[in-house]
Amino acid sequence: MSLVTLTGIAKSHGAQHLFEDVNLQIGTGRRIAIVGPNGAGKTTLLEIMTGEQEADAGTVTRGKDLEIGYLRQEVAQAQGRTVVAEVVAGAGAVSGIERRMRHIETEMAEAGGEAATEAELAELMDEYGRLQHRFEQLGGWSLEAEARRILAGLGFAQADMDRDIGQFSGGWMMRVALGRLLLANPDLLLLDEPTNHLDLASVEWLQGFLAEYAGAVVLVSHDRDFINSVVNRVAELNHGMFTEYVGDFADFVDQRDERIAQLDMAAKAQGRTIARIERYIERFRYKKAKAKQVQSRIKQVARIDRIEVPTNRTKAVKFRFPEPRRSGRVVITLDRIVKRYGAHTVYDDLDLVLERGQKVALIGPNGAGKSTLLKILAGVLPFEGGIRELGSNVQVAYFAQHQIDALNPANTVFEELAGAAARMSTAEMRRLLGAFLFTGEAIEKKVEILSGGEQTRLALAKLMADPANLLCLDEPTNHLDIQSRDVLEDALNAFPGTIVLITHDRYLIRSVANAIIEVNAGEATLYPGDFEYYAAKRGLDIETRGAVEGIATPRGIEAVPARPRESSVEAAARKRAEAEVRNRRYRRTRDLRDALQRVEQEVGENDASLAEMSERLADPATYADHHASRELIERHNAARDRADELGAEWTRLTSELEAAEAEDSLTPTAR
Repeated sequence: MSLVTLTGIAKSHGAQHLFEDVNLQIGTGRRIAIVGPNGAGKTTLLEIMTGEQEADAGTVTRGKDLEIGYLRQEVAQAQGRTVVAEVVAGAGAVSGIERRMRHIETEMAEAGGEAATEAELAELMDEYGRLQHRFEQLGGWSLEAEARRILAGLGFAQADMDRDIGQFSGGWMMRVALGRLLLANPDLLLLDEPTNHLDLASVEWLQGFLAEYAGAVVLVSHDRDFINSVVNRVAELNHGMFTEYVGDFADFVDQRDERIAQLDMAAKAQGRTIARIERYIERFRYKKAKAKQVQSRIKQVARIDRIEVPTNRTKAVKFRFPEPRRSGRVVITLDRIVKRYGAHTVYDDLDLVLERGQKVALIGPNGAGKSTLLKILAGVLPFEGGIRELGSNVQVAYFAQHQIDALNPANTVFEELAGAAARMSTAEMRRLLGAFLFTGEAIEKKVEILSGGEQTRLALAKLMADPANLLCLDEPTNHLDIQSRDVLEDALNAFPGTIVLITHDRYLIRSVANAIIEVNAGEATLYPGDFEYYAAKRGLDIETRGAVEGIATPRGIEAVPARPRESSVEAAARKRAEAEVRNRRYRRTRDLRDALQRVEQEVGENDASLAEMSERLADPATYADHHASRELIERHNAARDRADELGAEWTRLTSELEAAEAEDSLTPTAR
């Protein structure tokens, strides 16, 4: 069944032509990623689907009673409700039904003690019965528990779910808005950059949620791994043209490249045909005997629809970081670092040594301290204890969102760089801008008209006015489209110095990082290998960390040494330690299973009680006794509240049990 159909859609913003002849059919179960460079009109196309913008040409057909949920890139700040209440409010139909049911219960209780007509009471009862049936159909009794499950998946702690939404930053508000949409369960989800404010764990959870989502999904994203995991079609919007491909992102790249190659061959063949005809025209243009044939060929050339070959700018565009001085082998040392924010200790007694050539990705949940560690490494954040020492010839450059926000919109590109490069000559500044893809007239463009990707490149160029050999980069791919991310990836791989970066782009991590630091719960653990090594090794570390009593866990961050060959005595000791770990885990999961069984039993009993009381509330005879009906309503409300509490407890226990079992599944079976 078609939910939304776009036919011949065209759109321009003033003199800027965005796209034309866009045709797309979104059916139930369809999952489509819209990709393309920044400024191509991807968000505009989503808003045409919702009806928030009108197309200049073409038609939009939406299914009857279609429910569309739209996640924007920016959401308004709000307050006055808890996080979980805000998410539950997104299930508008269910929330509205519940409010009306509570109102009818009050009306019926009051009617029972007054001289209400039998017809009035019967009318209330009929409405209550219909609402109750619909409420149960929509899963109303478990609504809050489901909201909490979604919020947990998006990274909220249980305690934070009951805080006022006004206490959270814009990034966390985006998670609230996303959770609200997911709970609402619309027929069609439109998601504009849904992973921008999510950590890696939340991105992976969202992938799993969308994989089981019953409705259709259309998303705009520059995260290749996310696209590959979620979609079954990719639509490219580029140079005003809209082309749909079947498959995931990898399939799209293969099909697009093959299509471009075929178009290129066809265009060259067409060019040879046109050249041959034009040579004939030129040869016989002034010969009277050939006049008719010449005119025929002139018309033939005019009628030819020229084949346009889309450009693949990722293969043509490169930029590079200026060559820095070579640093010493040890680039930076942190010794017993202590960092606090008020009474909250982020790091206590942290050690770290980075060496020349390491390219480290910091990984961990939002709020764990990744940005704090990066700022300490960059020297832009003071700390309460310990020593930070740079190696010989080390020059640090720190990049974060505030460098982009600090760009002066009134300056030209050249003027903006000149303000940070007082010691450079004009020729040197032009060469530096050229390395970051600003050449010719582009250096005279105003900052205010630059795309997000261009602003990112300009901010990086300013940082490199004094070439650095230690780059500290906080989310450098934000605002970059996929092509620009490819360019940055190549530049980082070619950089001869040391890099520490924070990014939620797993593709970039896998492509660039040769070491991973996991930051969580005040601890930081170094995995001296790429992302695949980290993913595999992490399971073993979870299993064995602190397992053998009397052997201390390494303080702070330490390299993981190669394991020497074991003696038979050592092997026996290791096996005993591993067996003890398995026994402890079994006891822990056994307790969780027992608690879960008790909760599920109480859920069943409470649901049966709710059903019995609901039947009595639906009986007009109940309201003959005013006091008894009041007491029944109060017991019904208490049972409903208990259902919410049990749902939250079931969610917590299930999450803990899944985490414990996941640790078990990550543990290697062989050394």
